[in-house]
Amino acid sequence: MAAWTRLVRIYQHIDRLSEQLFHDLGLNTACFDVIARVATREGLSQGELADALLVTKGNVSQLVAKLVTEGLIERRPDGKFQRLFLTDRGRTLAEVAVPRQERLLDQTLETLTKSEQSQLLQLLRKWERS
Repeated sequence: MAAWTRLVRIYQHIDRLSEQLFHDLGLNTACFDVIARVATREGLSQGELADALLVTKGNVSQLVAKLVTEGLIERRPDGKFQRLFLTDRGRTLAEVAVPRQERLLDQTLETLTKSEQSQLLQLLRKWERS
């Protein structure tokens, strides 16, 4: 129970820091997640995006609609799928937001040595598979 509680506290702390970072960029966490995922794999379908983000297709549909309205993402029909791509504006935002989030995460982990970070990752993977 102590490990779970500690993990939740760490998550909440990082989540608060991330929310502030995203807010400063005009985003929320969910929109950042969509933009970051599409940036790494442009052309994925909304269903693939939902699976990758572990959310419902309805939730993704609403998020994508919002980001389309804001001019950050565009949908392109491909048969029965809607493929997702960043607009120029979305790509520019991703080029700023993703590295900032990565730096934030690096800063939260820098109290651990590289060896400890590797060990933590191995332990979390083991826990996830259980």
